Amino acid sequence: MQLPLVRQPEIASAVRRALAGVDVPALPVTLRFWDGSVLEGGAPVVEVRDPAAIAYVLRSPNQIGLARAWVTGAVDVPDDADLEAILRLRGSFHIPLSKRDLARLALSAARIAGPALLKAPVPATEAPRTGRLHSLGRDKAAIQHHYDVSNRFYEQLLGPSMVYSCAYFAEPAETLEAAQARKLDRICRKLRLQPGERLLDIGCGWGSLLIHAAREYGVSGVGVTLSEAQAALARTRIADAGLSDRIEIRVQDYREITDGPFDKIASVGMYEHVGRGELAHYTAAVHELLVPGGLFLNHGIARLHSDPPAADTFIYRYVFPDGELSPVTDVMVAMERNGFEVRDVESLREHYALTLRRWVANLTGAWDAAVAEVGEERARVWRLYMLGSALGFEEGDVTVYQVLSARDGAPHGLPLQRADAIRGGGACETRTRTWARRGVPAYSSSASATNGAVS
Repeated sequence: MQLPLVRQPEIASAVRRALAGVDVPALPVTLRFWDGSVLEGGAPVVEVRDPAAIAYVLRSPNQIGLARAWVTGAVDVPDDADLEAILRLRGSFHIPLSKRDLARLALSAARIAGPALLKAPVPATEAPRTGRLHSLGRDKAAIQHHYDVSNRFYEQLLGPSMVYSCAYFAEPAETLEAAQARKLDRICRKLRLQPGERLLDIGCGWGSLLIHAAREYGVSGVGVTLSEAQAALARTRIADAGLSDRIEIRVQDYREITDGPFDKIASVGMYEHVGRGELAHYTAAVHELLVPGGLFLNHGIARLHSDPPAADTFIYRYVFPDGELSPVTDVMVAMERNGFEVRDVESLREHYALTLRRWVANLTGAWDAAVAEVGEERARVWRLYMLGSALGFEEGDVTVYQVLSARDGAPHGLPLQRADAIRGGGACETRTRTWARRGVPAYSSSASATNGAVS
């Protein structure tokens, strides 16, 4: 390879010597080391701030080593544009090394890292995973790792809506709050909610869907979450909305609910935690909780390809412990095998990319406050996770679907067409006037309402 230039002779020079004779492509990034020396490569600048970065990679020469170096700040990319450029390299930059090359590089790296090899502890924000996979206890611990962080932090990240799933945009420049209000109403309309019905929200978060459904559609509801922090704030928000007599929030696993049936069930951004091997049990449990002919809307992230994902990644260690993404066909098959008829499928991939960009902007704008709230390690986790996820949705690595299904045992009552779910009727006009008073633009039928949808 053509060796990169060295501006200063210390660490960068040692790294340059280590790369000599190794058949690797030109460096796609410029490396700035802790002693100020620079190894010139591509335009994005990576700061290697501490020799512990080398220790992390030597101990775990895979994504986990890099993740630990990033989370602790041993490696940093201060500029968001540079970080995005580096993340875009993830599928194109590979270094095929022989065992001999690996041994040489490891020895050189150990010499450069020096005593740091002995002091590179596992970051505190890395999730412990103990117990049987997807047992009640382990699932609760996984949820609490992600959601019992700080309600204030999530307010900084998500904005006033407190909705932690993709919004539904009429056009790319629309505000996040308007798009989230539209998404909540779209779910209610797809479920054809009627006054007096009982709605179950599995994975209810901070209660936003239930508040909207009760206030605008006259339903009562139950929301379940495994996060104590979410439940506490959800109850406060419900009380502030004057809806405590109609909405109940529980810290409860969906597998423990015994007071069905419900007229309608929604699960928004939750089934990713269920596990691919548990989808049959999940859909069977929902079937038991739903009245015959009742509607079930499942909104969740999915993989576009059936190849199994990597077993141990940054996302699994730091963001969603035990989370699993599967193709949308998996959940559809599980539904159909457990007494559901799939009625409507809609892809919202582009909407999630737009949503994540808004969340990244929120975090960037509140960075100092976020660090003060949850610590720098966790804030760095979220910065990398959300920016990487935005790219994943933009490039089609992952997607998100809403799947509407009807339980067997009675007529579902759905109309021949779905114009009511797309445009709304008289009741929706009342909500449109309400939104107008709040400064939220109403849904426009000129938007691509059927984008990615199958009926």
